[in-house]
Amino acid sequence: MTLPSMNVKAYLDHNATTPIWETLYEEVPKWMKSWGNPSSIHQTGRAPKNILREARKQIAEYLQVSPLEIVFNSGASEGNNTVIKGLAEKILLEPMQHRTEKCEFMCSTVEHPSVLKTYQWLENKGLKVHWIPVNQDGELSLDFYEQHLSEKVLLVSVMGANNETGNVFPIAKLCQLAHQKGALFHCDGTQLMGKAEFDFTSMNVDYATFSGHKFYALKGIGFLYIKKNLPYTQLIHGGAQERYRRSGTENTFGIASMGYMLELMAKEKNKILTMQLLRDDFEKQVLQRISDVRITGAKAPRLANTSHMMIDGVDGETLLMNLDLEGFPVSTGAACSSGNPEPSPVLLSMGFTRDQAQSSLRVSLGWGTEKQQLDLFVETLEKIVKRLREIKHGQKYFN
Repeated sequence: MTLPSMNVKAYLDHNATTPIWETLYEEVPKWMKSWGNPSSIHQTGRAPKNILREARKQIAEYLQVSPLEIVFNSGASEGNNTVIKGLAEKILLEPMQHRTEKCEFMCSTVEHPSVLKTYQWLENKGLKVHWIPVNQDGELSLDFYEQHLSEKVLLVSVMGANNETGNVFPIAKLCQLAHQKGALFHCDGTQLMGKAEFDFTSMNVDYATFSGHKFYALKGIGFLYIKKNLPYTQLIHGGAQERYRRSGTENTFGIASMGYMLELMAKEKNKILTMQLLRDDFEKQVLQRISDVRITGAKAPRLANTSHMMIDGVDGETLLMNLDLEGFPVSTGAACSSGNPEPSPVLLSMGFTRDQAQSSLRVSLGWGTEKQQLDLFVETLEKIVKRLREIKHGQKYFN
């Protein structure tokens, strides 16, 4: 895949965002000719409306759901807020003494900030949230989950895969247990697309959110899956778009790019295995060439493209900047938290110390990542880690 015209030897931050897929550059100009408003009933609106209809069909076919269960929006952050706040609204409007049934929530401690902060907002409003802990391998505590999952729980939120560590969670099992107690299940599926094999229908979730820029489509676009006949309260009011479920003129080109990419993704499943083989070889090289490195969640199910590690004796932000100068964009965690001097809340919730969390590095591969790029990256990483350790600790690691 052609990299942007900058000093990038290998882009290794695909969990933050993916490059626009190369063949999309050919398609977008075609869609731009259909510039009308898809809500218009005159001729300029017909082609855009057909674009939306086709994309909705492509997405529904990929997930094996009804097209009417797909709602287009700006991305997973909006979708997560829509689901959680929408279901909580009725409870918040009730007097405290009347909140006797279905007034509690459950959420994992390693969710994306758009989920964590929304539930923290609910807590500040007086609602009960059960926070599902994880261990140092990133695995959810099923004992805690089953113990606190009661008939009072209205909604459970657990992501399909963690954006920092790559941990993949047993959504089908968690959802089945939730349904047995009469609870609804919401899954942030953003990181699953193009990075893991998953059967959406067997997951049987009630709500799911996705962002196009995580699977090589355009930015600022996403979609929300809502199982038929389930409760839903729109977050954005206005026009009749999306059957009154999400007002605002649709992002036609962005929506088309998602449909295009999911249709392509259905034909490119081999890319997931390729990334996993590259990732495993990369981790093997790192462990052989650099001492005191811990691969996070190595024994647990992970996304095929993600390698999260803690490198003793280095500061993650300093390492990131040095790697970037050498042409290797990587990250220390969630892109939406970049610039925050505090260590990752995800890693702290997993039981790691502040020092351990601040020595983290996330490498996330993409469809276009090549072995030669990773080999060069390992060489560069080894040199930089050695230099940073010498600066910070003298000869501690090399005596």
